[in-house]
Amino acid sequence: MINTLKGDLTRLDFDIIVNAANEQLAPGAGVCGAIFKGAGPQLVDACKQLSGCRTGQAKMTLSYNLPCKAIIHAVGPIWRGGDNQEEDYLEAAYWNSMCLAYEYMKRHRLDRLSIGFPCISTGIYGFPKELACPIAVSTVQRMMSIYPQTRNINVTFVCFDQEDYLLYKKELKLR
Repeated sequence: MINTLKGDLTRLDFDIIVNAANEQLAPGAGVCGAIFKGAGPQLVDACKQLSGCRTGQAKMTLSYNLPCKAIIHAVGPIWRGGDNQEEDYLEAAYWNSMCLAYEYMKRHRLDRLSIGFPCISTGIYGFPKELACPIAVSTVQRMMSIYPQTRNINVTFVCFDQEDYLLYKKELKLR
């Protein structure tokens, strides 16, 4: 199942939330800053142990003081005009996050899993929202169609602002 809602990702009850991370896996602005603030100082220490993460890749940590069980740190691309494989990197960030979620589900022998995604790269990284939204939705849908076992992952795109929420709501109705 794939859906969307408007809210604060750090306050919602998902098994896993995704952090729109930077390559250093350091506290940042927007959703990244909120996740680090909510999780507490242990998250900074855990991320230092991971030695960063390349654009398009994802890594996982515990969630510490957040209500979820784990955090996937996905590094989306910085928008540089669209001629630098930004769309491919954004797709990879969502794909690799879903792979980690599925591995978590298998490792913990769960029948179902819930994951909350933010709008990766559309904040300070400047990726146009109207381009990012269909990439996010189609990537998750494609994974679920190719790998049926991932259909037991309930995906929610959590939008902090109304503009993003309406984009995702419209995109999900089209599919």
